[in-house]
Amino acid sequence: MNMLTFMFFMSLILSAILTMLNFWLAQMNPDSEKLSPYECGFDPLGSARLPFSIRFFLVAILFLLFDLVIALLLPLPWAAQLQSPLLTLAWTATILLLLTLGLAYEWTQGGLEWAE
Repeated sequence: MNMLTFMFFMSLILSAILTMLNFWLAQMNPDSEKLSPYECGFDPLGSARLPFSIRFFLVAILFLLFDLVIALLLPLPWAAQLQSPLLTLAWTATILLLLTLGLAYEWTQGGLEWAE
């Protein structure tokens, strides 16, 4: 039995075990505590449907935007080994300049302020 066949059968057996466990655990009757929206041990005091301030969403979108730009900069150590590292450095400087200008703009517009 080669390794590929062994891995195939092991994954098949594990999948079957997990499927059986899923069906077996789904048949258990949960109590009222398990069905409640909060599992912290006490009854909720107010509604869970309170409106959020739009600032939370703006900060989350800004975080995702800056995080995406930083993720684009992660392959730079490997890009520095290309045939034209000066072009790579120029693109990196451009991206960092745009990122810094965007942060400065958000800061001056008050997009990062929590208090109004």
